[in-house]
Amino acid sequence: MTSFVIEADGGSRGNPGPAGYGAVVKDASDGQVLAETAEAIGTQTNNVAEYRGLIAGLRSLLAIAGDGAAVEVRMDSKLVIEQMAGRWKIKNEGLRPLASEAAGLARRLRVTWRWIPREKNKDADRLANEAMDAAAKGRPWRLAGEAASVPASTGPAGHRTATTIQDSLLDLIGGEETATPAPYGPANGTDPETTAATGSGVGTGWRPPTTVATSLLLLRHGETPFSAERRFSGVGDPELTSIGIAQAEAAAARLSRPPYGIQVVVSSPLKRARVTAEIVAARLGLEVEVEEGLKEVDFGDWEGHTFTEIQRRWPDELAAWLADPSAAPPGGESFETAARRVRTTGDRLVERYEGRTVLAVSHVTPIKTLLRLALEAPPSALYRMHLDLAALSLIEYYADGPAVVKAVNDTSHLR
Repeated sequence: MTSFVIEADGGSRGNPGPAGYGAVVKDASDGQVLAETAEAIGTQTNNVAEYRGLIAGLRSLLAIAGDGAAVEVRMDSKLVIEQMAGRWKIKNEGLRPLASEAAGLARRLRVTWRWIPREKNKDADRLANEAMDAAAKGRPWRLAGEAASVPASTGPAGHRTATTIQDSLLDLIGGEETATPAPYGPANGTDPETTAATGSGVGTGWRPPTTVATSLLLLRHGETPFSAERRFSGVGDPELTSIGIAQAEAAAARLSRPPYGIQVVVSSPLKRARVTAEIVAARLGLEVEVEEGLKEVDFGDWEGHTFTEIQRRWPDELAAWLADPSAAPPGGESFETAARRVRTTGDRLVERYEGRTVLAVSHVTPIKTLLRLALEAPPSALYRMHLDLAALSLIEYYADGPAVVKAVNDTSHLR
């Protein structure tokens, strides 16, 4: 099993004074750097900056490897290492919230805590100082060689990491974090905001519709071995795991009850989606109609590989793919090409089943693309959405108005 190393540090020029942190995630087997992150955090103490560096490193690793990964955390802060290992008490009340946040992230991983001398923590120390130096000049920290204007690669506030786009793209290889969704009403039922604004049970929230919506419920398939192992899963055909079948059954139980009233079930031709759709359709007493346009993007030679494996073997091709939606993996399909077929398929479904409620069982890229198109958002919006396995989303289409996105990534049926 792949294991990792996190090196983290923080500093303050004045203690308290202008402060910053840095963190590096490495592959434990060969020391390859998988992610770097840094941030200036205003006036803080050394200990606050060190805890912030630890939190950033843990978050970066979770984005890369997911829950359960084995990691050795190395820091030159004896205080942070001993407190996180449970050997020292936390006496400073100001550090308790940060220690609690770090402990919560660490519980999702298999962590070994190790103190190292400062001279062996040079990478993280360098990043922390780069962040403070940049802030002193009124600039955000950037990775060495990063262009000044690459909006798609901008991560959370203050972060610019080697894996920022990778973090967003992990959904494409089976990200499984559990979301806390907001509940929503029936496809053609009461929406509180709409009711308050228009006095009608349906509509865009601005005015009552003059036509009945065509409701497109979008269901992502259940877990497969590839999604469990965080591997790129495109047009390959892995089976659902036992967990994936249970997720499909949970979705079926929910969708077979009011208020959904599903009248049509369509599915990607790929087995993981088709089996998920068949489980739901059986509960509804419906047949599954296969739609080729709902299949996942073709990852070509990258199928079945992890992000790290691709980063090592195809570094130039990966960089081009991350930078340009028209670039395709070797032997694969670009997001731009996939978007054209998904748009055509979506338009056809809305026209064919006008006024009805349709369940479409598909994959991350087609579902994100349909949501993006409904929102009239740019292609880079794909990197800003997360979809869990067996999650539900909802778009309503109106003949006399725009499409309305009413739910994204609802997993309440899985709890």
